[in-house]
Amino acid sequence: MWIISSLKARSNISTLDSRMVSLSIILFILLSLSSRFVISAEKVITCDGEIQRLSCDTGVISVQSVSFGRTNENICSIGRLKDQISNTQCSLEIPKLIAKRCDGLKVCEINTQELSVQDPCVETYKYYTTNYICIPAETSVTCQGGYSSLYCENGRIQINTANYGRTDKHTCSEGLPSDQIQNTTCYSPNALSPVSQRCNGMKSCEVFATHTVFTDPCNGTYKYLAISYNCLPLAIWSRVICENRNTTLKCEEGTRLQIHNANYGRTESSICPITNPKVPQQTDCYASNSKEIVAERCDGKNDCVISASNAVFSDPCYGTFKYLHITYSCVADYFDS
Repeated sequence: MWIISSLKARSNISTLDSRMVSLSIILFILLSLSSRFVISAEKVITCDGEIQRLSCDTGVISVQSVSFGRTNENICSIGRLKDQISNTQCSLEIPKLIAKRCDGLKVCEINTQELSVQDPCVETYKYYTTNYICIPAETSVTCQGGYSSLYCENGRIQINTANYGRTDKHTCSEGLPSDQIQNTTCYSPNALSPVSQRCNGMKSCEVFATHTVFTDPCNGTYKYLAISYNCLPLAIWSRVICENRNTTLKCEEGTRLQIHNANYGRTESSICPITNPKVPQQTDCYASNSKEIVAERCDGKNDCVISASNAVFSDPCYGTFKYLHITYSCVADYFDS
């Protein structure tokens, strides 16, 4: 195994200066499929009301699980009354809350006093237990108004996380008034989609860090674009399936499918052309669930059949003749090892 396990159980953590909080819309589905890509696995326990700190010496954070509650009398028990620590059947799973702030970062500090979490056991003193892994990734930070340039010398770009906003007071702050950098909980709702559409499968790409590309999540705050990405092997295959047709994705014996990207919709007028050119065709059409559906049906299999239809993906642009574009690789059969 290539996993270097370093489990850090911290029952009483001293107060730290909050420096970085960030958004990740998705976990690293692609890379976390194989333990060969994991640098380390970490576990951090933080008493309620204190600062939780996640960090990766190498790679970036990918949160795997988070629980809030109490399952042990001894953890975070110093100075607490017996009735505050006796309930050890208290647990609430909240992975998305921490993943949103930390995935894709090298360091992430969260003031748990600022977290809005449902109380799973009133009058019991609780703690947060976070399990995360560190995954190799490239990172890019571009100040508002600039161009983010991503490049893979060997391979193709696969975007992991992206946020246009502000999650600390230090990045892109030189010469700015304090009122423009105070909001450190600024997360864009749609950053991953436009970055992925411009860069996935490319050797290099540029993304303009501006509200004309991304929704402005915090008016009056000076923002920046933070991206984490991987360079995938060059042996990436591409398949296009016109609407109402299906195809079989198949790998050689000893290898399995790994889906990198997928979109059911239309982004080019020349692909799967329609017979009546007078009918207007939308070319900015994306089904947001495309990759998730294809990966669920095909990842880890030697072959799979996938249909390009509204019944499978729903209709992202009514009246437009669509197609399914998939990029994938055939990887070593590590699933049974």
